[in-house]
Amino acid sequence: MMTASHPLARGTKAALLGACLAGLPLGMAQAQDDTADVRFSVPPWPGVTVKTELAAQLLETLGYTPQQEQLGTTITYQALNQNELDAFLAGWLPAQQGMYDTALEKGKLVDLGNNVDGARIGFAVPSYVFDAGVTSAEDLDTPENAERFGRTVYSIETGTGMSEQLNAGVDGDTYGLGDWELSETSTPGMLGAADSAIDNQEWIVFAGWTPHWMNIKYDIAYLDDPEDLWGEDGGRSDVRTLVTKTFSETHPNATRLLDQLDFTADDQSDMIRRYDQDGMPKDEAAIAWMRDNTDKVEGFVDGVTTRDGEPAWPVVKEAFDL
Repeated sequence: MMTASHPLARGTKAALLGACLAGLPLGMAQAQDDTADVRFSVPPWPGVTVKTELAAQLLETLGYTPQQEQLGTTITYQALNQNELDAFLAGWLPAQQGMYDTALEKGKLVDLGNNVDGARIGFAVPSYVFDAGVTSAEDLDTPENAERFGRTVYSIETGTGMSEQLNAGVDGDTYGLGDWELSETSTPGMLGAADSAIDNQEWIVFAGWTPHWMNIKYDIAYLDDPEDLWGEDGGRSDVRTLVTKTFSETHPNATRLLDQLDFTADDQSDMIRRYDQDGMPKDEAAIAWMRDNTDKVEGFVDGVTTRDGEPAWPVVKEAFDL
């Protein structure tokens, strides 16, 4: 049995879940799922919106009744601790480390592991700038490079975690940025500046992150961050799937599906592009992604059953025309 206080690696978790379910006749797993309800928290972030919609559609097809509540992260952790929610697919670490650690110390949550491989934040530049030799944040403040960048870093809204990290770096003169200007507007404002600069082959450095559609639309690269201005390991992040301990014990079949959700940063960037840039409704964006990634969807439901005890994959395949 997984413990709430000791997160397990994905391989170990899968093995334990498999051990719990292996050898049971069809129907045994679903019989242990006490109710059909699965209550998700969905912060207003495009990638999480589509990813949670995908999970909800799979569960609904298998006979569950998913519910999605748009909540901020602070309220989400409080509601999970009080068993007012069941699942959260956006446990960003280290950005949410304090809330995450507090919640796990209470023994109320189970960490099912990272569901996005390759997430990171950091200084982004167009690839032609990277190819010109600006490959590390240490390269920004050389006399020639600083002039070409206009001694300006473009960023998103003030008050965000990214803004706070960047301001701390400037205040501390990290990488010589103490005399640089921060242009903090909004995500659309920042990306508008990047779009214009790239169209004109001008030099620009901005606060980027993946997953996001910017990584598909623009040919950009992330600078090395040897001083960890953006966090440990150069801004690389985990995006954890969290469920309540109660849910994991009363819904082993649904928990297995959620545990097996595993996306690359490019996968989620593609979802965000469809939803946030192309304007597809979230349900259509989720289905379109599933139809383009059939093998991954089959892996998500491996060993999972419907609530009636039937193998999940044939039902999912037919329902979504995969």
